[in-house]
Amino acid sequence: MGIPLVKTGSAPAQRSTTKQLGDQAEALALAHLQRAGLRLLERNYRTPGRGGGEIDLIMRAADGTCVFVEVRQRASSRHGGAAASVNWAKQKRIVFAARHYLMRLGTLPPCRFDVVAVQAGGIEWLAGAFEAG
Repeated sequence: MGIPLVKTGSAPAQRSTTKQLGDQAEALALAHLQRAGLRLLERNYRTPGRGGGEIDLIMRAADGTCVFVEVRQRASSRHGGAAASVNWAKQKRIVFAARHYLMRLGTLPPCRFDVVAVQAGGIEWLAGAFEAG
């Protein structure tokens, strides 16, 4: 016969997936922005088809500005941290998705692109982190 299995009473700890960690970071960023007075318009807005872009959060500021928010999370600040990971190519995809979103509106509001970096040290909100140009 075989050796009997012994139950230890606790299951092994499961690691969070990248998607779960990203969802948690988005939830923290959303709560932070809402406490600052911004209102959520859309979450995880995606352009149709391949090669498009995605915007994590689309918010409206009290002055009517449409705020496109990229949320980034990093475990450490090595290699520049979370905010530094929003490179030129990522910015280009965000701007593409923002233009797609804005085409649906009748009138164009003032807009800006923010980055919310979630790291071990807390949340850093970079308003106007980059421009559409």
